[in-house]
Amino acid sequence: MSTGSEVLKWKYSQFLKNKKNNFNKNNILNVLTKHEIDEAYKIISKWENYSPTPLISLKKLSEKLKLNNIFYKDESKRFHLKSFKALGGSYAVEKVTKGKKNIIISTATAGNHGRSVAWGSKKLGLKCKIFISEYVSEFRAKVMRSFGADVIRVKGNYDNSLKECIKQSKQNKWQIIQDVAWQDYKLVPKLTMAGYTVMMKEISEQINNKKISHVILQAGVGGMAAAMIAGIARYLNHIPQIIVVEPESAACVLESIKAGKIEKISIKKESLMGGMSCDEVSMVPWEILKNSVNHCVTVSDNYISKTVKSLSNCEFSKEKIIGGECSTPGIIGLAGLCNDNEIKKKINLNDRSNVLLFGCEGDADEELYQKLLN
Repeated sequence: MSTGSEVLKWKYSQFLKNKKNNFNKNNILNVLTKHEIDEAYKIISKWENYSPTPLISLKKLSEKLKLNNIFYKDESKRFHLKSFKALGGSYAVEKVTKGKKNIIISTATAGNHGRSVAWGSKKLGLKCKIFISEYVSEFRAKVMRSFGADVIRVKGNYDNSLKECIKQSKQNKWQIIQDVAWQDYKLVPKLTMAGYTVMMKEISEQINNKKISHVILQAGVGGMAAAMIAGIARYLNHIPQIIVVEPESAACVLESIKAGKIEKISIKKESLMGGMSCDEVSMVPWEILKNSVNHCVTVSDNYISKTVKSLSNCEFSKEKIIGGECSTPGIIGLAGLCNDNEIKKKINLNDRSNVLLFGCEGDADEELYQKLLN
């Protein structure tokens, strides 16, 4: 049986309806303002080699799942960084440093954010220090070094690398460009999110007046998901149902929505979706996510390799798509929801539905990508 047919047997792990759902454009655009969103597009669209990434129709998958359309935003083509994160960290570097050359940039990363910060620093001729955990692949470290960054490996998980980054940055007066917010550190994460909203601006021009009925958003600490919701508030006239998808081992958004406040979870086993293996929602995204998300769904790592293969083998669309591990959960989550007839009906997934998914990275970790493919 081809993976393309197997998809009709896939299951999600957990599903939650957000009882506090109340999408309010004004509240969302108070957190990330129209001006911040428009400014990001104005600046990024002038960068060298900027062009909108493709919005691909997963026609074969939509026929299998009996949906009208599935649109897949292919971020493997974003500059030459193979990830939507190219829009965030590098933009924040540019905005914060304001042309000054005597600043040393620092960040902690699971991979793609650090690549963006390193690239942004190199473009501006700035020195850059990047902290990674023991779980980040050597391949990802090598790519960051290729942009001139000094990569520092820290024992333990992402949290440990962030603590070490904050500690050394304070001692050395380095400028932290982080995509996570904490008390008194909110401007940079907001700039990063503003950069991400460029995706929704592009999508609004690519859907040809079709109404998106459902959007599935990957969440790690929540930055991309919240930025897309702000983009929806800014650029779309019609508000789709918003579904957040997370690894079953790292469902910090789901647990926070269940509790009605930010819940730090404990991760027993790191997910293969390393960039999404996060134990706590960031403060700025939470302000947007808590009321605007309709549903949360979690997925297991078991279907990642199958999804990567199906994208590559043209089993979901007419064209070959290079989608890395963090590009898979939207597809996995959607298949799981469609295979549960009760939930499918409850959330109005049917032959009129136009679903938007995010292929948020390509083979950003080439070695892992090859493993998943094989």
